[in-house]
Amino acid sequence: MQSSHLLLEEPIRMASILEPSKASFFPAMTKIVGTLGPRSRSVEVLSGCLTAGMSVARFDFSWHDPEYHQETLENLKAAVKLTKKLCAVMLDTVGPELQVVNKSEKAISLEADATVILTPDEGQEASSNLLPINFDGLSKAVKKGDTIFIGQYLFTGSETTSVWLEVSEVQENDVVCVIKNTATLTGALFTLHASQIRIELPTLSDKDKEVISSWGVKNKIDFLSLSYTRHAEDVRHAREFLSKQGDLYQTQIFAKIENIEGLNHFDEILQEADGIILSRGNLGIDLPPEKVFLFQKAALYKCNVAGKPAVVTRVVDSMTDNLRPTRAEATDVANAVLDGSDAILLGAETLRGLYPVETISTVGKICAEAEKVFNQDLYFKKTVKYVGEPMTHLESIASSAVRAAIKVKASVIICFTSSGRAARLIAKYRPTMPVLSVVIPRLKTNQLKWSFSGAFEQARQSLIVRCLFPMLADPRHPAESTSATNESVLKVALDYGKASGVVKPHDRVVVCQKVGDASVVKIIELED
Repeated sequence: MQSSHLLLEEPIRMASILEPSKASFFPAMTKIVGTLGPRSRSVEVLSGCLTAGMSVARFDFSWHDPEYHQETLENLKAAVKLTKKLCAVMLDTVGPELQVVNKSEKAISLEADATVILTPDEGQEASSNLLPINFDGLSKAVKKGDTIFIGQYLFTGSETTSVWLEVSEVQENDVVCVIKNTATLTGALFTLHASQIRIELPTLSDKDKEVISSWGVKNKIDFLSLSYTRHAEDVRHAREFLSKQGDLYQTQIFAKIENIEGLNHFDEILQEADGIILSRGNLGIDLPPEKVFLFQKAALYKCNVAGKPAVVTRVVDSMTDNLRPTRAEATDVANAVLDGSDAILLGAETLRGLYPVETISTVGKICAEAEKVFNQDLYFKKTVKYVGEPMTHLESIASSAVRAAIKVKASVIICFTSSGRAARLIAKYRPTMPVLSVVIPRLKTNQLKWSFSGAFEQARQSLIVRCLFPMLADPRHPAESTSATNESVLKVALDYGKASGVVKPHDRVVVCQKVGDASVVKIIELED
């Protein structure tokens, strides 16, 4: 078990806990992914979400049509212009997700100890006795005694809005279940999860491919959240598909680990994916409750040492209906940060929750407090030890930049990059100060016209990485220039830092850049 990255000065003054937090331009170094939906799609609310700290917008295609999501995205673009806050776009696939179809949208009451039949006949009307599902292979996949959960979004088995079923018998294509808790299901679609059961459906469905090749291509999505990733081959297949979709060859794939199969193949999946989403909702059903924290700690550690972003879900469920999280939820968010999480993903809390802006703000504040006591020194030593020697040239430069910044108490690290790799490597070592990633577009030509390559994608894709804050530079100033243009770009970056309150007169700044064929780390002390 990895020790916690927690640093508290001893003896700690309890009174210091009550001291107000200092205002900062960045709500937190840990990023927040917000799922957009009915409660978070107006320009006004989206502007509030961006200001509160949301840096990635998740579009969940498990529900509603592309037209609806397009309208939401156009509002997000308007909010980005208003707030001048960059925001990345994540498309979340449906994958092999099983759903109960309730065409009439009438509320369905289910009583504990009663019986309900799950049928693949979607023409049937949903009722307390019969629930039509969108999959005809369930009867072949389950057996007596298996567990099934159903809910609109949250299904833990302890809520009145989700239900826990136990399979009592299989009748041809139908599955007869005993209801274990009293619940009322509302809405048009409910998700169905069969615990520890393999569902013989493709990870990237035909519907997903259609959405990606139309909506995804049109909007040049930054991230693809690959639901129910079970094998490394799932990621390879998705990447092969993206490579054939024009500009989407640059889209990063985040594998969602949400069942036992994905957990068993975690190491291979991590090697193939650009990042990992720990989907604790579904996984929390497949795993015994006492094992969930072990998976989280082990998975985050593996992601951290691999230098790949890790995102944790299902942290403040109660804020879907309440203005404040529970004490356990607040502690859970802080522990995710201390464990090394790059980002927190909010689902129902922002999609249909009553307080999307307040939820983002609250989570950001908790993250910021946890970051103050994150034991960077211990984390740094572990990461360096794992990397081993000899280090690659770039790894050496990145770790040296972080070490120097901490030694001289720099207020910010500025990194010039074209691919974004150098900046992500610096962030891998979790500096205690923000990393300003100056993304410089590459000029390319097809002999007919010149165009910029990768700039916006690299900038937006850093919005899910802890510590990284991107800014776009003038493409006429290449990252490896040996001329005075480097000083010009640095001045722009410093001016941006001053304007945003990150740097002040007499602060020290660590700069990481290429000069010719050499990579240079230098320390600058600002004047008045």
